[in-house]
Amino acid sequence: MKLIALALLVIASVSQAADGELPLGVQSALKVRSVPAESLSIVVTDLDSGATVLEWRASEPRNPASTIKLLTTLVALDVLGPAYRWRTDVFAMGELKNGRLDGDLVIKGYGDPYLVTERVWQLLRNIRQAGVKEITGDLLIDDSWFDVGDYDPGAFDRQPLRAYNVAPNALLMNFKVVRYWFEPDHANGAVDVRMDPELENLRVENRLGLANSSCQGYQRGITITANPAVDEVTFSGRFPNGCKRYAMDRAALSHNEFVYGLFDSLWRESGGAFNGGWRNIVVAEDAEPLLSFSSLPLTEMIARVNKHSNNVMARQLLYTLGAETNGAPGTEESGRAAISSWLEKNGLASTEISLANGAGLSRETRTTAADMARMLRFAWRQPYMPEYLSSMSLSGLDGTLRHRFTKGQLVGKAHMKTGSMDHVAAIAGYLQARSGRRYAVVALQNFEDIHRGPGEEVQEALLRWVYEQ
Repeated sequence: MKLIALALLVIASVSQAADGELPLGVQSALKVRSVPAESLSIVVTDLDSGATVLEWRASEPRNPASTIKLLTTLVALDVLGPAYRWRTDVFAMGELKNGRLDGDLVIKGYGDPYLVTERVWQLLRNIRQAGVKEITGDLLIDDSWFDVGDYDPGAFDRQPLRAYNVAPNALLMNFKVVRYWFEPDHANGAVDVRMDPELENLRVENRLGLANSSCQGYQRGITITANPAVDEVTFSGRFPNGCKRYAMDRAALSHNEFVYGLFDSLWRESGGAFNGGWRNIVVAEDAEPLLSFSSLPLTEMIARVNKHSNNVMARQLLYTLGAETNGAPGTEESGRAAISSWLEKNGLASTEISLANGAGLSRETRTTAADMARMLRFAWRQPYMPEYLSSMSLSGLDGTLRHRFTKGQLVGKAHMKTGSMDHVAAIAGYLQARSGRRYAVVALQNFEDIHRGPGEEVQEALLRWVYEQ
């Protein structure tokens, strides 16, 4: 009898969806949290037949948060190609003889989104293999491939040191982020602070004391303040002595100061000689580089963007699209123009799409569930569909979904991009149902405090319903 009742419930739920009503599980999730159904937009499409299985307020513009990255990465795949690689050029401005560069070293960036510390180390190793062991002059930095203009990292949420607020830059290194490690020094009643990577041009003022408490609390009681005028960060507060070790990632310095500090540290660490300073330069177009350092391919980049919802990498993609399609320097505006042109060309243009910065970290970004579902159906038919699909988080296994859908039959059945910010909860991607059929699924929800849990409950109810189709 229980099986018959369950079957009748599923049949009734499917029937309601076909009539333009929400599935019972979704209705229940909304009712329990006193969330109005009008706050939610849904589209579920059968990818084999093209039939719309469920549609609810599909044409209402909503803030999609980070799910808009699915558009940015899709356009990058289609326009730049899955094998696209960024380059970083190095120039020797002076005589190079017996390992000694009697002059300046120039590094020019072309927007590599993932020039993290390990990759920078590899770049410097290539420079040494090219014959440079000692540099008598300065480090010259050319980041002219992008024009970011005036950028306020605290404009979004008044958190200028947060890694997600870092501005794009043509020579972005390690996301301009330092990881600070904190460990209690019980013997002296103090706290040891170290940074990774080590930057000699960043001063740390340590005013931390120890508190006799367990390892908990916001930022473990640590307050961080920055003084850009003197390139200094100050840590104050009382750190719990119950912590063995605690890490905090924060943006540091200006882009070019960060590049200089990281170069100086790694170059010396690798045995190179360098005592110079840094300054900006624009390299002549006909200058011949000493070497060109290639990035990871685009397919690996979009996986990092979508699985881990990396905002600055998504913005690097947008600026790159602008530079490659409309000419350097790449700008946010030219990147948006490139995506608008692509949407028009492929019959996906909509007056309801407002891209903002391409990452979703914006109060102004807008799209509809219908527009996003059309985009997902378009991507499904493209030859690079497998690369696009694998860039999304796999339910219950990795990325932003590694701690969700970890029990039951949804594990590994959905490739999804999540989106969450204050009063926004969204999810979009692909799901394989129990029947073996595949569906494009989009759910966008904007409502007060929906990001604090109710949105995820609605999404889970929806995906479980789709799985049964």
